[in-house]
Amino acid sequence: MVVKLIIVLFLIVILYALGTGLYYLVNEKNHTDQVVKALTWRIILSLVLFILLFVAFAMGWIHPHGI
Repeated sequence: MVVKLIIVLFLIVILYALGTGLYYLVNEKNHTDQVVKALTWRIILSLVLFILLFVAFAMGWIHPHGI
């Protein structure tokens, strides 16, 4: 249950970083450094989440469901 909560928290933070990057891209014309920083954080967090999913599956903490 804790792993699923961590996954959801990662997704929320990733969406926040994506929204921040979009805000600076649309509203602030001269803040390209902030756009790059926000999108870099999104990529880093996405990679960490991807690795966490692999580790959690390998350790047996999460199981795929058969749809």
